[in-house]
Amino acid sequence: MRMDAGELQAAEAAIIDLCGGIQPPLEIFYIQSIIYAAERSFSAFERFDAAVTRGMSDALIFATVQEALTHAGALSRFFWPVKKDSLLAAARGEKLREAFALTDASPLKWRRLRNAFEHFDEDLDRYLIVNAAGFFFPGPRVGDHRSAGPLDKVFKLVDPERGVCVLLGEQFEYRPIQREVERMLALAVQADANGGRLRPLGTR
Repeated sequence: MRMDAGELQAAEAAIIDLCGGIQPPLEIFYIQSIIYAAERSFSAFERFDAAVTRGMSDALIFATVQEALTHAGALSRFFWPVKKDSLLAAARGEKLREAFALTDASPLKWRRLRNAFEHFDEDLDRYLIVNAAGFFFPGPRVGDHRSAGPLDKVFKLVDPERGVCVLLGEQFEYRPIQREVERMLALAVQADANGGRLRPLGTR
């Protein structure tokens, strides 16, 4: 069924007014999408921890944590939509945050880390302009993030012992995100098992 812009806007307004942003029979689609993103992030974090334990290459270890955080970013967008001008997206995000008991203090809302990976190319352009001199480490590294000197230019580093990821010299803690991903996955699986419906999750 095709809708013109006016019809689509009216339909969106009705969904917001009557359903709070998500039609009840269609809640399962959001639940399944959340499960997918959370499972992909959870799986990547598991592979990251296994790669660290097995002493795999620095490149592989960093790649898995980057994969985990990228999927966590996709998960975050269901709860905090990027489109600020979409009333339907805003209502959907609010409804999902309420169902999953998420506040703005959640690590999943840490857009700084999400944007760091999504806009790495643009940030790299600016980083290389500002940091024209020093000791450069362009390849992924694994180690103590505190060991970098004031003139060291670290592009990608992960410190598994302290749960810190460094991207273009900026430090981020990733373990709180990992724990929140696990919590979202458990709640989404529970919602799926309870008939694919959103309700205050964590209750029966």
